[in-house]
Amino acid sequence: MQKRSDPPGTVERLLREGVQALRSGRVAEAQGLAQNLLALHPQNPDALQLLGMALLAQNKTSEAVEPLRNAARMRPGAIVEVQLGQALRQAGRSAEALTVLQQASERQPPAADAFFELGTLLYEKRRIAEAEAVLMRGMAVAPAGQLSFALGTIFLERGDFEDASAFFARALAANPGHPSVLCGLGRARMARGELDRALEKFREATANNPSEGRARFLTAQCLFELGRPAEAMECLRALVAWAPQSFGGALKTCVEAGKGRFWLKPSAAAKALGLKRA
Repeated sequence: MQKRSDPPGTVERLLREGVQALRSGRVAEAQGLAQNLLALHPQNPDALQLLGMALLAQNKTSEAVEPLRNAARMRPGAIVEVQLGQALRQAGRSAEALTVLQQASERQPPAADAFFELGTLLYEKRRIAEAEAVLMRGMAVAPAGQLSFALGTIFLERGDFEDASAFFARALAANPGHPSVLCGLGRARMARGELDRALEKFREATANNPSEGRARFLTAQCLFELGRPAEAMECLRALVAWAPQSFGGALKTCVEAGKGRFWLKPSAAAKALGLKRA
């Protein structure tokens, strides 16, 4: 409850400022505003949630659990429960996270984030069938691009490349140009033998995010598959020149080129990549 000494609307104004600071990346400022509010109003659920979100944004996951749990207890809801589930999962407390996220996924109205976080956690625990069921349930009641992306990943791993392509395409429609989605769709198409269409997606992912090293590796792999090794090597040379720490991955790509057959000896690949390594 707001103290009488507070001018009307002070708490609401400070909360708005804190949320805006968090959205703008001024995480320390958001944390400070939340802590100042809680010093005056220890039971304010919005301030507790803001503090938890600010701590979570700084990867202080263990510290984020308590304020988020208190906020969820005082004012239950899918959004704060999803945030609590994220904090618990990242803090390594997966059993507690499962319970919280399961509860969040049963809230009305349904929240896509709850299904995504629960499905992701189940996937990480290699409970693939359960993850798929949760994500499909989410698609039925709260369809979202992130759910489509997660399902595409599951179907890709399973070897169901047709369904993987379909779900990645849905995710891309919801998130045009997203590099991870483009890479997923490209991988599914490459697995189906649609190499030119796959290459198009990998190059688009690289163009949209030049620091996306995975897209560059996939571009090179696809070029090797297309029988264009010179272009593939040029792609890898550019990647290694820009990020020398990627040498190991580039070397692996060279050695495994040609569907598992050695295309180059490691020493020859290293020389071709412009590095003096054996």
